[in-house]
Amino acid sequence: MCTGTEPISNHSGRAHRDCAEPDADSLKVRHQRLRGQEMPQPMKELNPGASPQEWFGNELRELRKADRLSAAALGRLVQVSDDMILAIEKGKYPSCRRDVAQRLDDVFRTGGLFDRAWPMVFGNRDADRKRADADTRAAGREEGAVQVRTSRILGSDEPSPRPGSHEPVDRRSFLQVSGLAAFAPIDLTQVFAPSDGLTLPKDVSPTEIDQVLAAATAISGMDNKLGGGGMVRDVASRAMQWAAGLLQVQCAEHLRADLFASVSRLGIVVGASAFDAYHHEEATKTFKFAADCAEEAGDWHLRAKTYSFLARQAVWIGAPDDGITYAEKGLVRSDRLTATEQAMLHAARARAFGKMGNVRDTMAAVGAADEAFTRARPSEDPPWMAYYDAAQHNGDTAHALFDLAILAGQDPGRAARRFDTAVKGHSDSFKRSRAISRTKLAALVMAKGDPRQAAAIGHDALDEVGRLTSRRAADDLRQLGHFAAKHQKVQEASGLRERIAATVSA
Repeated sequence: MCTGTEPISNHSGRAHRDCAEPDADSLKVRHQRLRGQEMPQPMKELNPGASPQEWFGNELRELRKADRLSAAALGRLVQVSDDMILAIEKGKYPSCRRDVAQRLDDVFRTGGLFDRAWPMVFGNRDADRKRADADTRAAGREEGAVQVRTSRILGSDEPSPRPGSHEPVDRRSFLQVSGLAAFAPIDLTQVFAPSDGLTLPKDVSPTEIDQVLAAATAISGMDNKLGGGGMVRDVASRAMQWAAGLLQVQCAEHLRADLFASVSRLGIVVGASAFDAYHHEEATKTFKFAADCAEEAGDWHLRAKTYSFLARQAVWIGAPDDGITYAEKGLVRSDRLTATEQAMLHAARARAFGKMGNVRDTMAAVGAADEAFTRARPSEDPPWMAYYDAAQHNGDTAHALFDLAILAGQDPGRAARRFDTAVKGHSDSFKRSRAISRTKLAALVMAKGDPRQAAAIGHDALDEVGRLTSRRAADDLRQLGHFAAKHQKVQEASGLRERIAATVSA
């Protein structure tokens, strides 16, 4: 059946359709609805002849202006952020994905113009970057203290961040917290006395790199089982300072990438722990530091993981638009990522769109996440991606669908089924994730279904959440209590609410 949205390619210009065009009045109403409320800003003058990227950007800008669409409105239509649209127009986006080019063709009915141009404009950028990286390494190869250079992965081509977005993080800032002890990360159970400085080696060897990775694995395990507060937070902070200190000492050139990768991995874990404990400023700083280290190491997988966490944190603190931006940054050159990592980032996009109550884009992002996950091959993933299994995927996408059910009146059954799969699939090693999914399932049933059934699920969640130090889990309990308060005449709901109040205030 023709929906009025399917284009048929035509090389002579905009596509013809095999069904009726929307009339002018309906298109006008559509564009008025989609137009953002942006303050007028002077646009950068483009020179279409300067580069293929500026030609591509100029074509896009001209079409957008002709249709009187804001960058934000166009971004919603093609499922990307307004930052990405503006960066493409300026010729500054490192590698526009081909599916984005194809969606631009669909919106503007170009007959495939952007899709045909994509190989010439973006297809050869990676080879250029590789040659530039090789030249840089050849010119600057020397032994000595590690220095953070311009990003190896994206270099200067990454879009300029808007306020609050990704900025370089000074690794020395991790060394300036007074009163924290030197930390030998291989022994996480040792009690450390405060000292005036960090006990660091004279030179970085593979032993120190292995210690950083061992710390990351151990802290991640504790965080997933216990939450990010209490002792876990203290151990994580000390480990991060020690690891960051390694970047100040001598390191052989052949160990540099491994060192930066190990510190990035630890930064992801420590940032996640701070996020869970609601130390958001510290979490953001640590995630961005981890992203810088990943770029310096040339590790696309670690880079993707850091932006996934930044996206999830942005959504959690009420900045879903920033969450979309971070997820889009993570998806740059998605061909370099495993299918599991692609699913993880599309799920983050879905959660951001869901928090906005944007039904169409949420469902599209969930669909993209599901499609990627069907292609997942655990043997292709880094070892630390093993957590993203069917339970994690269902739980992440269920959060997005939960928001659609609550905010946009969509079918709650879609989210409920995924939360149930997550609860049944999470092992004891992921008690926090299991508890959060169970709590959200109870909240969904309490809001949209049988409050007595919801109360039974909620008590099971409380049995597990009560042993965690997770602020996120506690806030989800408060939301469940809020929904339970709407059923004051249901004894089971009232009993659950009283128990929640006692638990979160303890």
